[in-house]
Amino acid sequence: MIPFNSPKVTGKELEYIQDVIEHRKLSGDGKYTRLCHEWIENTTKTMKAFLTTNCTHALEMAALLIEIEPGDEVIMPSFTFTSTANAFVLRGAKIVFVDIRPDTMNIDETKIEAAITDRTKAIVPVHYGGVACEMDCIMDIAERFGLFVVEDAAQGLMGMYKGRMLGTIGHFGTLSFHETKNFVSGEGGSLLINDERFIDRAEIIREKGTNRTQYMNGRVDKYNWQDLGSSYLPSELIAAYLYAQFEHIEDILDARFRLWNEYYESLSSLEDAGLIELPKVPDGCVHNAHVFFIKVKDQLERSALVSFMKNQGYQLTSHYVPLHSSAGGLKFARFHGEERYTTIESDRLVRLPLYSDLGSVESICRAISVFFNK
Repeated sequence: MIPFNSPKVTGKELEYIQDVIEHRKLSGDGKYTRLCHEWIENTTKTMKAFLTTNCTHALEMAALLIEIEPGDEVIMPSFTFTSTANAFVLRGAKIVFVDIRPDTMNIDETKIEAAITDRTKAIVPVHYGGVACEMDCIMDIAERFGLFVVEDAAQGLMGMYKGRMLGTIGHFGTLSFHETKNFVSGEGGSLLINDERFIDRAEIIREKGTNRTQYMNGRVDKYNWQDLGSSYLPSELIAAYLYAQFEHIEDILDARFRLWNEYYESLSSLEDAGLIELPKVPDGCVHNAHVFFIKVKDQLERSALVSFMKNQGYQLTSHYVPLHSSAGGLKFARFHGEERYTTIESDRLVRLPLYSDLGSVESICRAISVFFNK
């Protein structure tokens, strides 16, 4: 079976993990955490990056930093992972879903303004598959209404919008290094802070609400409880693994782009025949080859394709079940306006295997062609 995903190993991970063990510094904010922070900041040009235990916790930190309270509303797409919503629901917010664009599967920026009320606190665009949302429009709306923007760029590292890295355009950005992402550490994430007002408080929230980091850096002579917070620091072992990934990021990207382009070229004839739809990348956006999906006629055809491909030895998979249709969505959220595309487009979408060690997708494309030619 060709799996849907296989995490990349660059060859340096064990060496760096062994280095951590030998120096007896296993908890967070050691040598490799600092190296990862520097790499993210230098590469993305964000003001400040903090490694976190996962992207979920990066989102939770953002919710704390903008002081989400019961009764606040947060606008986001329903086509996303539960963490995008949970981070704000945990602080008492009501989630307001709006419809997506069928071309990118991202939030429809033209639907946001109508969903704003006097209780709206933030907008959370999700850059699906590393393809940017229409951030100029979103930031304009946020500025006019005094709202925060938290970019869920879990899939977006190295993706760009009009020359800017995803995660660096809103007030905050969040990244994921889960094993299904392009650059991995098993779990792990990062909070990018693009507004200097929040840097010092983020440091405290990340350290269980204490000013321990200031103490470790010699800025205070003792540390104590300062604010709300939790244990958001990842192990130094995770940071060591991640830094090995960062050192080989261009090789990883090159391999993924080669496969993404091979898929696109090989399957274009099926799109020309009206049998499938291929991914769309709008002008001004540079994707990061995170995911390659096709859209088929409907959910029934998707199930048949997934079953057929499994019998041929290939694992294909769908993606998110829209949150508004779930029990949690019914309890903690509401959908504003017409839900025209979210469900129908998610039912059509199927993801194909894509990881840097895959080699070639020729046989996968050939099997997909056999299915549709039948």
